[in-house]
Amino acid sequence: MSRYKYILFDLDGTITEPFKGISGGIIYALEKYGIKPLDEATLRKFIGPPLRDSFRDYCGFSDEQAEEATAYYREYYSVKGLEENDIMPGMDKAIETLYSRGYKLYLATSKPEKFARIILENLGLLKYFDIAAGASFDGSRDKKELVMEYLLEQIRERYSDFSIDQTIMVGDRHFDINGAKYFGMDSVGVTFGYGDYQELSQAGATYVVDDAEGLVEAIENS
Repeated sequence: MSRYKYILFDLDGTITEPFKGISGGIIYALEKYGIKPLDEATLRKFIGPPLRDSFRDYCGFSDEQAEEATAYYREYYSVKGLEENDIMPGMDKAIETLYSRGYKLYLATSKPEKFARIILENLGLLKYFDIAAGASFDGSRDKKELVMEYLLEQIRERYSDFSIDQTIMVGDRHFDINGAKYFGMDSVGVTFGYGDYQELSQAGATYVVDDAEGLVEAIENS
């Protein structure tokens, strides 16, 4: 029997393939500044960290410009980008399987919580999650650790016997693994998203898996 009871999931690159919607929003925002579309490799780097950070890191924007660019991005994303998400191969079945076997499932994403809930609902997955937690629009809760802290407070309020030792984080980037380590919980890195084996293993993932079936096996056989 698995020693885990509570499973936290990242969204972009873990549950969903978000590239079309996110890249579309970034291109839309950069057009406001007369900036030509970035190459695909750079656009893919935007998936994982907070958008404000990426606009600063990859476009050389000031804090003020990054805030403005994020607002432009959301103009696009709130209308079109929300619909431009697919489920990562096998993740719908993996989530349904873990739910049916009694695990408590949670979302911990740096995407704004309102957007994340809409995406899960559109994909028919929201019903499996005990709590879906995400970032705030004002940027006060956008780092992975802040989202996880916000989520863990809610779980503790709901379950008096909650234990970090029974909790595991699932994600595709080092941000997810670092967040898990910050709170002293185990983690599963998935290589089918936007991070590779080297990134996830160097970050200190407890397990690294290549597909959704391997994710279920790692949790079930722990």
